[in-house]
Amino acid sequence: MHRLLLFGSLWLLVASPASSIFQRPTGTPAPPGLQYLLEPLHATVHTQRGATATLPCVLRALPRNYRVKWSKVEPANYRENIIIITNGLYHKNYGPLSQRVRLRHGHRYDASLTITDVALEDEGRYRCQLVNGLEDESVSLTLHLEGVVFPYQPSNGRYKFNYHEAKRACEQQDSRLATYQQLYKAWTEGLDWCNAGWILDGTVHYPIINSREPCGGRLLLPGVRSYGARDKQKDKFDAFCFTSALQGQVYFIRGHLNFKEAGQACRNQGAAIAKVGQLYSAWKFSQLDRCDGGWLADGSVRYPITTPRQHCGGLPDPGVRSFGFPSKELRTYGTYCFEGK
Repeated sequence: MHRLLLFGSLWLLVASPASSIFQRPTGTPAPPGLQYLLEPLHATVHTQRGATATLPCVLRALPRNYRVKWSKVEPANYRENIIIITNGLYHKNYGPLSQRVRLRHGHRYDASLTITDVALEDEGRYRCQLVNGLEDESVSLTLHLEGVVFPYQPSNGRYKFNYHEAKRACEQQDSRLATYQQLYKAWTEGLDWCNAGWILDGTVHYPIINSREPCGGRLLLPGVRSYGARDKQKDKFDAFCFTSALQGQVYFIRGHLNFKEAGQACRNQGAAIAKVGQLYSAWKFSQLDRCDGGWLADGSVRYPITTPRQHCGGLPDPGVRSFGFPSKELRTYGTYCFEGK
């Protein structure tokens, strides 16, 4: 049996509901309120920048006159932005993700969302909602990007960014402001930083592993310390940036170069002087390990260490070391270049 269904300005011919072919494991009750949607086995999907990721959403039956709506909750403003709406046969895409999303359609009960060329801003919480009159229901999933968080401040010292300047500074370094979840995970992995910085939701924090006097005192327990929400225009702090895997490679050119000569050395090889986020990504994902300080695009000089050793800074932990922002006229350093794929 078939029926006509109005979708937008189109009348579509769709099949009548069929009995479900999907059964939950014996003895496993359906989650409260879920009649048509299957609860996903895993609520978090892990991926990297540039990859293709699929967020599962499967129906156990096809109700009459239904739609499935995918949306994303934006942490910066808590708004829910529609991504795609489908009635099972036709769909419409919305918003900035529209060119990179599609429905998987592995079978007629499958409304899973596939995101291609995953970008840093794609991380977050997504909702698959079945719209069916009074019987609306939904499942939530999280897209998690594997990456690295790094503190960032400008050449003129600490606590110079308002929120909008911090957001722009991270973007200029091939990264974005970190979420609280990303900052917390970085702290569990060893990030210890005494300067407070903005994160994506407009709050300010700093992660402490080793309690000490200049960082709240020795009596406070380790943790992610919080200043809470601050005035995004008036208050000034550093930034915590997040970046993920690269679509390209970072490499080092030896030399005694000033900043201008460093940029030209990279261009001579068809590359560009690397950004801070690109160096952190190469350190995290490609295990780039060099004892040589090199110029980066923001005018800082840094070097990545994956195997700590005495003559490479002497610190016991891996990390990206910094010489700060020396005079751009100094012909002292090599340069780190980035070549995209």
